[in-house]
Amino acid sequence: MAFSLDSKIKEIMKDPRASEVLEKFAPGSTKNPQMKLVGGLTLRKLASFPQAAYLQPHLEELDKALQAIE
Repeated sequence: MAFSLDSKIKEIMKDPRASEVLEKFAPGSTKNPQMKLVGGLTLRKLASFPQAAYLQPHLEELDKALQAIE
């Protein structure tokens, strides 16, 4: 399965490699119970919320890291 910023959070969290990438850019996110509430959102949509604004400067790098997963 290919991953990108347009992948749903729940799909990223299910895959150990993708969740590891997410954890690198958003430390603690994979253990945060609130992530279940946003599971139906894409990572791109989540990053648009003020609470996740810290991801904005890293979106391109995060997208490349997710797309590199085979």
